[in-house]
Amino acid sequence: MNQAIQSLQTIYLRDLTRLAEELRQYPTEESVWRVQEGIINPGGNLCLHLCGNLRHFIGAVLGNDGYIRNRDEEFSSKNIARQSLLDEIDLTKQAISKTLPALPQEKLNQNYPIDVFGKPMTTLFFLLHLSAHLGYHLGQVNYHRRLVAKN
Repeated sequence: MNQAIQSLQTIYLRDLTRLAEELRQYPTEESVWRVQEGIINPGGNLCLHLCGNLRHFIGAVLGNDGYIRNRDEEFSSKNIARQSLLDEIDLTKQAISKTLPALPQEKLNQNYPIDVFGKPMTTLFFLLHLSAHLGYHLGQVNYHRRLVAKN
């Protein structure tokens, strides 16, 4: 496996493991979904968004695994059991672990197969963007968890 792909896979799997750890640390099932003043997306919705995002852009687009994303539900769903969220993280890890090792190295320097931002970008650039996106929202989940644990 290409070193860049291996590095990205390691980061995705590491951060998804951290996401699962964050969810397990919420004090209650309800607190995963609690909306605090100034926070519009609780940890549960951020988890659904991250999994949907990665399963779509990596598993479905690059891996043709058949996943169909419903982005609106990532933000509108509520009160899904914590275990179901953890299961979704596991499915996301499986999609990444199956797709990235099979990705040909030459694909990294080719344009990503779909237009996401209104201009062409390489697959490598977009995979780096997805990693940064995961880290950004992982930080939000951490903040949300600590915020609701105080209240």
